[in-house]
Amino acid sequence: MSTEQSIQRPPAEQTYRHELERLKAQDTGQCPPGWLLSPAMVERFILGDEGLRVSRKFVSDPGRVRRILVSLCTHRGCLLVGEPGTAKSWLSELITAAVSGQSTLTLQGGAINRVDQLLYRWNDTILAERGPCREALVPSPLLRGMERGQLVRFEELARCPQPLQDALLSILSDRVAVVPELPGEDGVIRARGGFNVIATSNSVDEGLFRMSAALKRRLDFEEIRPIARVEDEIEVVQRELASHNRRAGIEPRLDPGVIEALVTLFHEVRNGQTLDGRSTDRLAGAALSTAEAVSVAHATCLHACYFGDGQMTPETLMHHLVGSALKDQPDDRRRLRHYFDTEVATRKGKVWGALYRYRDLLS
Repeated sequence: MSTEQSIQRPPAEQTYRHELERLKAQDTGQCPPGWLLSPAMVERFILGDEGLRVSRKFVSDPGRVRRILVSLCTHRGCLLVGEPGTAKSWLSELITAAVSGQSTLTLQGGAINRVDQLLYRWNDTILAERGPCREALVPSPLLRGMERGQLVRFEELARCPQPLQDALLSILSDRVAVVPELPGEDGVIRARGGFNVIATSNSVDEGLFRMSAALKRRLDFEEIRPIARVEDEIEVVQRELASHNRRAGIEPRLDPGVIEALVTLFHEVRNGQTLDGRSTDRLAGAALSTAEAVSVAHATCLHACYFGDGQMTPETLMHHLVGSALKDQPDDRRRLRHYFDTEVATRKGKVWGALYRYRDLLS
């Protein structure tokens, strides 16, 4: 079994190791302090470059990616804000992999409720023997990033209580953290070149723990929006589906028509508008994101391989669409059924016809 198959989700720096090595070998641009690649090469790593045999990993206009990279060169952090499933975390992982060579220095805002989880804790054995000393200090990913001069990812910042959010203020402004238990310079941790924070926050979490004005001033905000063109979204789903299936060790017979119908359905219901401009219902309880479309397509492939003949079909797609789209909002069933009766019923083609025949699964 290959390493890629044995590890369910390799980090970006491992998955794209060969691309990063090629970019490094051909990089003639100026690198900011502590960066492994120049900003121009980081942009190519993210958006792709056919000439350098680098795949596109994120769909965005170059201006947005460049603004993010420039902000990370400053002494201000960067906050990626957007709806769930818009690949904010994936973008932050790609950036940290290319800039710092690793993407695993990560804090999860929803899991942090004490200052020791944010900054540091102590090795109890060494502490009991020698008292507070640098050897007894166990730094958090944030402090390790400062010491190493690497980017730190802060996932779901708005889920972290405000007093702990504000513990970032001195780090982002003065680039220093103080450990009061240690005397003198031993208790001062200064950030090295290359350190910064790239954070994410779902727009649906706004108000969960509001950020102070002081913290907002120390972060550049960048909105990450859903993929605008359905053709780009289909390409992303096909690429990610192939990767998911490969790691699962399955080789289903894919139906491009089924994948196209799935992505089109998600795209239209998410936006509340069909591709030709007619209004349609949006679901209240489901985030029909590109990531969710990949999950539904992958579940359909697993179903086909484990319980069928390996062929992806509209029927199995419908079974898994129900569990993805219909969450805890009772009216969503009616809205989705209305979309099927007014839109899917009118579509030409074998796949759309089959999806409409299985609409009773929505009941």
